[in-house]
Amino acid sequence: MSTTEPATPGGASPAPDAPTYLSHRNILIILGGLMAGMFLAALDQSIVGTALPQIVSEFNSLDKLSWVVTAYLLTSTASTPLWGKISDLYGRRPLFIAAIVTFLGGSVLSALAQNIEQLIGFRAVQGLGAGGLMSLAFATIGDVIPPRERGKYMGYFGAVFGLSSVAGPLLGGLLTDGPGWRWIFWINLPIGLVALGIVAAVLKLPHVKRSHKIDYLGAAIVTGAVTSLLLAVSWSGPTNGWGNGTTIALLAGAVVLAVAFVLVELRVSEPIIPMDLFKGRIFSGYAGYAFLLGFAMFGALIFLPLYLQAVKDLSPTRSGLALLPMIVGIFSASIPSGQLMSKTGRYKIYPMISAVLVGGAMVLLSTIGLHTPYWHLAIYMFIMGAGLGLSMQITVTAAQNSVPRQHMGTATSTMTFFRSMGGAIGTAVYGAVLTSRLKVHLGDIVPATAQNMVEPLAKAANSVQALHGLKEPMKGWALSGLVNAMDDVFLVSLPFLAIALILAVITPEQRLAGRNDGPKSEEEQNAELEAAASSMG
Repeated sequence: MSTTEPATPGGASPAPDAPTYLSHRNILIILGGLMAGMFLAALDQSIVGTALPQIVSEFNSLDKLSWVVTAYLLTSTASTPLWGKISDLYGRRPLFIAAIVTFLGGSVLSALAQNIEQLIGFRAVQGLGAGGLMSLAFATIGDVIPPRERGKYMGYFGAVFGLSSVAGPLLGGLLTDGPGWRWIFWINLPIGLVALGIVAAVLKLPHVKRSHKIDYLGAAIVTGAVTSLLLAVSWSGPTNGWGNGTTIALLAGAVVLAVAFVLVELRVSEPIIPMDLFKGRIFSGYAGYAFLLGFAMFGALIFLPLYLQAVKDLSPTRSGLALLPMIVGIFSASIPSGQLMSKTGRYKIYPMISAVLVGGAMVLLSTIGLHTPYWHLAIYMFIMGAGLGLSMQITVTAAQNSVPRQHMGTATSTMTFFRSMGGAIGTAVYGAVLTSRLKVHLGDIVPATAQNMVEPLAKAANSVQALHGLKEPMKGWALSGLVNAMDDVFLVSLPFLAIALILAVITPEQRLAGRNDGPKSEEEQNAELEAAASSMG
């Protein structure tokens, strides 16, 4: 019995490039493999954090601590658009398998690392595979499920992404406190092998071969631009200062390379990211929205565990459990909203409500203090989770539905790329705000006779262990300054969320295509791009 259904009505033979959508049963099987792969990639963004103190102790390398995280972030973000474009040319299945194998290889090597330099290099390999896992999972969903039905499945992806983001610190704490930090990499093997087996056995989609030419120059330039930017915001800025010559040079290099990338992409026949995609108001609007939501989201995910561990004195494991209300919020919003989107074909309202809820959660989080009851915090986190769950994958579906089918992988990976960049830049901005505001608040809190303690207390705030080792009244001063600085961090996100809300309001909505709508003709696709471009004018 056939496992696919042609997208053309009336039983006519589908066009060579017609969508080949799978049956519900086969979609569920494939979904397990795709979600397992995406879970791995998202989990490893956060699971390492709780293990870093033990890694530093074993390798005696505090000065290279940030590179363990930065190396992964750098290669996963830079490679995302490349995976999407190459999969458009050669097919999803071989590229997804290659991404899983690369990720698992990096995991094994990271678990066996004998020094910090090896671990950094192997984390970079891991990140390279993760860039493919994240983007290709969504692109494959676009291949096998029609847009109208996609919402009810994408809701599960949103829940998995939220679960992995919040469960990372919890699982990292459990493994680090138990068998040791190397198990945060070994645990990837059984999950990855399951994903590999499912994808290799079941994901057999027809791929239309066409002449192609890889844009090697564009790939090199975009990798250089992302590398320069992430090194500036994740390493040089926080370490050397934002006015440092190295930081300025890296930021300037990122701008120059970004402009060069756009110019190259406008001229090559097979661009890594076709600039025509941004002529469409739906795609460009939700790309900006994804960036801004990523900016806000990662700030909350980073500083809430810090508050729970530093102020509430919870262990890494218990602080992970304390984040459960956010997971509940994500699940309670992402799955029902996906179901409703599939039922009605409408999606515009969800990103709007999402921006409002996340903004409201940030306002509430900006009121937390030393003695805020946990049940207050749980409500705030639930609202945050619900806001994130309403839009995390719906925006991807809307963007996929707005572009020609041959650009599905590129469009999906570009959306993932913008959200990752938003998270990376947001994390750096929030860190800079926390550092600067901490000193200001400490200056206000510490008595005039003890102002010489402001700098040492600010340094102590960089370590939970150092904070807890302080004696009163210095510990009280430091914790009060830290909480006040966190309140400022949450407020910083509000202007960005306001812009996200405006984008959600002004971005038009396009009917979600159903299973029997058939592929759009080249003339229809060109007409839509031209209409979108003229409407922007």
